[in-house]
Formats: sequence, structure tokens, C-alpha cells
Amino acid sequence: MKNTPFTQKHIALGAKMAEFAGYNMPISYTGINDEHAAVRKNAGVFDVSHMGEFILKGENALDLIQRVTTNDASKLVAGQAQYSCLPNATGGIVDDLIVYCVEPNKTYMLVVNASNIEKDWNWISQFNTKQVEMHNISDKTCLLAIQGPNATKILQPLTELDIMNLKYYTFVKGTFAGVENVLISATGYTGSGGVEIYFEDSNGAADKIWDAIFEIGGPQGLKPIGLGARDTLRLEMGYCLYGNDIDDTTSPLEGGLGWITKFTKDFTARPIIEALKAAGVQRKLVGFEMLERGIPRHDYLIKDAAGNAIGKVTSGTQAPSLNKAIGLGYVAVSHSSIDAEIYIDIRNTLVKAKVVKAPFA
Repeated sequence: MKNTPFTQKHIALGAKMAEFAGYNMPISYTGINDEHAAVRKNAGVFDVSHMGEFILKGENALDLIQRVTTNDASKLVAGQAQYSCLPNATGGIVDDLIVYCVEPNKTYMLVVNASNIEKDWNWISQFNTKQVEMHNISDKTCLLAIQGPNATKILQPLTELDIMNLKYYTFVKGTFAGVENVLISATGYTGSGGVEIYFEDSNGAADKIWDAIFEIGGPQGLKPIGLGARDTLRLEMGYCLYGNDIDDTTSPLEGGLGWITKFTKDFTARPIIEALKAAGVQRKLVGFEMLERGIPRHDYLIKDAAGNAIGKVTSGTQAPSLNKAIGLGYVAVSHSSIDAEIYIDIRNTLVKAKVVKAPFA
């Protein structure tokens, strides 16, 4: 099991630790509900250094990205980022990712899910027929996500970069807490604003940045946050988690990712996904809220009033901000309209729910 440069910090703070994607990660410190509320109302720090980062460089870098992703990266200018996904040969999803444009047509950073680093690297590499320079910098890259409505206000004194006015899905690069070459982006996974900071852990940079953040943020109520609250926060926003809500068997169209699937360019499995669009999908990922008491869990069956299986839960929780149970799941298209009545099979009992529009919060 791997550690991040912050593992000892988490342990010293009394975090509940567990294995996640091969890493020893903090699940919670003071409790998921408390940490969730801290991010929604103020600010919190997530160690997400387990995520993967690839650098693609050279005159054919954009061409490679265009061939392996569904979104149109040619639209990006320097300092912009883009949510996208890697389709597989059958129209499923290898992974979802964020593409950062460092220098148009020349240098890009791809940020991928921790559990898919090797899988994604191998998948992209097989299409690299034009000698694009590829670097897997995952192991030497630290990533902290400081999320919440007060996050940028708390952090602004640590940098001369204007991070308080950073637009969504843009980034800047410069000095942060005395550490040079720090990339600061606004591509949050919580729906509460904030930034992510990427930097190389050299010359004690990890300790320096962590300590500076909590020295300035601690007195303002900034808290360390575990992966448990990260999951409840993203679910309240209806954001997909790879391996739960999307995977190699789900099409971007079924998963509600048609908006990042651009048929104006060629990409892997485009004809398959285009044909699916023309024919119409048979199932859709929907958000739902429980109308009766019960927590929907991953892989619970979704049924109609007669008890016929019509789908499956992919993610579910008791939403801390809403005081109700919510979930995501795939259902037959005939049951996917807003306010459609569905039932979650919880220990052989049909518990009533209804389809709602995400985000929930």
C-alpha cells in the first residue's frame, strides 16, 4: 500500500485511514457529516495526491488527445481545462478525466482517476503512433483540493496569483506559499467552489504547503477532510464516480455525458456511440430521492411498482445537507422521466423513491 507525502499528517491528526486505489488514505477525521458541513459552509482540505497526472508534449500532442477523448480539446486555450472521457473500443468508458491546456498544440496535462493510472497510461500509449512525448508524473505530483465558499479567500494571502477570481475550469501557475511552479485550478468535485493545487514534492514542498495552509486557515475554521465526505459532497451534486456510476460497460450517452461527446471530430468508437445516439439509449443514469425510509446502496436493484427489475443503484447515501437519502442509478428509459415513481429493493422490501433532477443540493 502506497503513502502520499501527507500520510503522516493524517495519522497525526487522528484520521481514520483505509486503503483506497492502492493508497493509505484518510476516510474521515471528525466524522463525515461534520466534515461535509465544513466544506459546504466554510472550507476544507482534501489530500488527493493519489490521483494520476500525465504530461503530453509535442506537435502531435493535441492530435493524440483528440483521438482518445470524446470532448473537443482543440477549443482549449492556455490556462483552460476541460472535462472529458476516454471511450473504449466498444463505446464504454475507460475513464473520465480532466485535460489541462498548458500550451496550445504543444503541452497538456491529463488528470485521471487513481485506480486507473496504469490502465489509462496503457490505453493512451497504444494510440501514440506519432511519437508524442509522454510522462507519467503521478508518483511525484502532490495534489491538495481546498474546497468551500471561503477557500480562495483563506488562501489568497499565500500567493500573488489572483485565485479569488479564477473562473471555473481555468488554472494559473506560479508561486504559492513560497513554492515555485505550483498549478492552481478551479475544477472542483464538491460543488462548493475552491481550488486544487498541484506541485512536485521536492525540497520539502509538501510539508511547507500543508503547514502554510493550516497556519493561515486553522484560525478561520479550515479543516482537513477525508474521502468519506468527498463522496457525499460529489453525490449531492450528481457528479459521477468512476467504477460506480460509469465504467467500461456504460456509454457516455447512458451516463449523461452526451455534453462532453463531440461528433465534430474522430475519436475511438465514435461510430458505435453515434449509432447509439441515433437509435436512442435503452437505459439512463438518473438521480433519485427516497420517499420512504431507507438508504440506497451500490448494486441494489431498482424495480417498478409490480416488482419487476428496471435497473440498479450505482451510488447512494443519506445526504448530510438535505437530511434525506439520495442516489444515482441506471433505469430503463421508460422509467427515467422526472418525478417517475421507482422502488429500491432494500433487503427484499420495495422502498418508494422518485426520479429527480441533479444536482440534488
